[in-house]
Amino acid sequence: MIGLLGRKVGMTQVFDEEGHAVPITVLQVGPCVVTRLRTKEKDGYVAVQLGFGEQKEKSLTKPVLGYFKKIGLPVKKFLREIRTNSLEGLEVGKELKADQFEVGEFVDVEGISIGKGFQGVVKRHHFKGGPKSHGSMFGRVAGSIGASSFPSRVVKGMRMPGQMGNQQVTIQNLKVIKVDPENNLLVVKGSVPGAETGCLVIRTSVKRGKAKQWKVAKAEQEKPQEKAEKPEQDVQEKAQQAA
Repeated sequence: MIGLLGRKVGMTQVFDEEGHAVPITVLQVGPCVVTRLRTKEKDGYVAVQLGFGEQKEKSLTKPVLGYFKKIGLPVKKFLREIRTNSLEGLEVGKELKADQFEVGEFVDVEGISIGKGFQGVVKRHHFKGGPKSHGSMFGRVAGSIGASSFPSRVVKGMRMPGQMGNQQVTIQNLKVIKVDPENNLLVVKGSVPGAETGCLVIRTSVKRGKAKQWKVAKAEQEKPQEKAEKPEQDVQEKAQQAA
């Protein structure tokens, strides 16, 4: 499993080949920086820690700021760990972009839903409510929440008024419509949780995804063969001139 961090840019729609309107969400995915690697031998599990988003140093706590100074990387606004099967090619400081995903594959998007505050049962749980006719005292209240004889208490899990939204939500099996690694954009079909400024975790789909490896750009290495060939060429040129 692979994944990246990002945020929602906005929603729009496109038209498919049959002329049907398809709702899509544009995501800014990456660039993410590898800030730590978790191994089975040392930590008991395999994961990669990613940093995303710019942040001012004065906005961070001293422990977090000290952590970034220790690893020698610029501060990031969001830090998240992503479980993975392999750490091949990954190193602290490596930059990962949206080209980790491909058009046509499915992803799971995790985020914090938009908070709605304290809401009643009609809006929170879609209760119908009571009659709206003259003299009705029912209105939008929840009604009976339990019997007085047995069990003489409110059973666990009873749907009641309370905090709505502001919870971790994962939307599964969103199809990737377009990938733009140059602008760090990813277009998926459907909606994603959270507001435009919130952090999102985009992973390969658990149910419909395939096993993938991280795409990491290899550092350019000097070719020793070229260095070895240069002295030989110089000797041949001198021999030809002497002849």
